[in-house]
Amino acid sequence: MNWLETLRTGWDAVRSHRLRSGLTTLGILIGIAAVVLTVGLGEGAQHKVSDQIDALGSNLLVVSPGSATSSTGVRGGLGSSSTLTEQDALALASPVAAPDIAAVAPTSQRSEALTAGSANWTTTVVGTTPSWLPVRARKLSAGRFLTPAEDAGSAAVTVLGPTTASELFGFADPVGQSVTINGIPFTVIGVLAPAGSSSSTNLDDQAVVPLSTAASRIFGGSTRSSVQAIYVQARSSASLPPAYQEATQQLLNRHRVSPAAPDFTITAQQSLLDTATSVSRTLTVLLGGIAALSLLVGGIGVMNIMLVSVTERTREIGLRKALGAQPTVIRRQFLVEASLLGVAGGVLGAALGIAGALVAPHLIADPVAISPTAIAAAIVIAVAIGLVFGTYPAGRAARLAPIDALRSE
Repeated sequence: MNWLETLRTGWDAVRSHRLRSGLTTLGILIGIAAVVLTVGLGEGAQHKVSDQIDALGSNLLVVSPGSATSSTGVRGGLGSSSTLTEQDALALASPVAAPDIAAVAPTSQRSEALTAGSANWTTTVVGTTPSWLPVRARKLSAGRFLTPAEDAGSAAVTVLGPTTASELFGFADPVGQSVTINGIPFTVIGVLAPAGSSSSTNLDDQAVVPLSTAASRIFGGSTRSSVQAIYVQARSSASLPPAYQEATQQLLNRHRVSPAAPDFTITAQQSLLDTATSVSRTLTVLLGGIAALSLLVGGIGVMNIMLVSVTERTREIGLRKALGAQPTVIRRQFLVEASLLGVAGGVLGAALGIAGALVAPHLIADPVAISPTAIAAAIVIAVAIGLVFGTYPAGRAARLAPIDALRSE
């Protein structure tokens, strides 16, 4: 019997017991669909985290101040101190002291109420320098960004995020219009392009003003020269580690503190990405292990059905062997049937997994990636399950003695 005839006979055997074959493939189908969805959820979570971290900017280091201690001895959290200044940012931007640092953008921010005509909106006012736009990898959808002259002269100008502009001006063009911040009229000179969210921060809902303007005309206070964060852009991904070392050493020298007790922290976006990716992978492996149990159950189902099939077809096997069929042909026959069940379960399971990946984001508000590699691997695994769990029943059928098989009732 050639392979084509074997396939035809195997298909007829599977089709002649539709209900039994359907129930057998159901276990494999559920397992394969679970694997596809699990991998999709894991990859979707990794992509989401990567996009959020990339929204901070490219090759970025974030310098934050240390913790402050109150007069009663209570220590605040990291970032509660005022140890970072504009002079620190200027020192980090020095090509002599820090050759691997491409640009620096100091920032200070606070929530303020903005008004434009009869409309009002409370948003985050960010004071920064003109280098903020390239350092944070942001773009403009209209107008222009801040200039060094406006920063030096504490100009009353602002660049709005798209959400802020929409809330204050609706569908009207905000460029050239006036908004009031802290009782001071500001001229809108530009609108940022949408960037989405980063962690819990909406990057599209903010108003950017010159750092000097924010310090002297909006925030005020006794710490006007301090900043809440300094964004440091390395020249490339490869130069990120040396840029980290240069920034650390420069700030240690300026603040006259020891490396054991720095009054600042530096966070690399790559470390955030690696940590988040590690967590996502761990969850994916855990969920994948649970899904693999479904495949094991499906494989046991294939073995059970094939053993039942061998028992039911004992006389058929004996007749074929009596007519000269070799044990290899009998074994191949049952392996083909088991493989067909695996292929059916794999294809249907992959289709169900793809359908679930398309529907799930609308139900759970999280992305689910469709991985062609995972789908192909799932189908291969399904076929392998059919072969592995069909080997014992096939071998048992091949070992039947013709006389014993023909004599059975």
